[in-house]
Amino acid sequence: MDPIRIIESKTVVLPRENVDTDQIIPARFLKVTDKKGLGKVLFTDWRYEADGAPKKDFVLNRPEAEGCRVLVAGDNFGCGSSREHAPWALVDYGFQAVISTRIADIFRNNSLKNGLLPIVLDGDSVQKLLAAPGAKVRIDLEAQTVSLPDGTTASFPIDGFSKYCLLNGVDELGFLLKQEESIAAYEAKRR
Repeated sequence: MDPIRIIESKTVVLPRENVDTDQIIPARFLKVTDKKGLGKVLFTDWRYEADGAPKKDFVLNRPEAEGCRVLVAGDNFGCGSSREHAPWALVDYGFQAVISTRIADIFRNNSLKNGLLPIVLDGDSVQKLLAAPGAKVRIDLEAQTVSLPDGTTASFPIDGFSKYCLLNGVDELGFLLKQEESIAAYEAKRR
């Protein structure tokens, strides 16, 4: 997992509320255990026609969405089932952060463990972003702030352990493996 410190990107805006994990990645794509390629089926039922042709009016199919690493969504993003494939698909597509007024707990936890920064901001800040698709934002994970296009800054919460892991590009297992020497010393002392 790549470290996240500063994210500077234009935003993709998905103003829908209650976007659940089945809309992020439908159940029929959950048969894989590899994260690669899941970005192609991200929001597939909204993004593609039945024959596989891209829907021209869906935000990810527009040229201005290319290269954007920040998704701004309506309230209650990532609700529904606990599928880890949802953050996998968002990361594989190229997103590094999702901003909303509320992010479902299980989705938030899965995101943090897979290198996707879930950011909860106040309603006014999110409304500013929803009203300005393609606006450039600057996310500073260390300071826990988002610099908004109007020049204001909004703060977001994140627990210390998740912040450490994202800043250092390690997941929980990677964190434990880095403690191997300390664990061995403790065990040797304990005997």
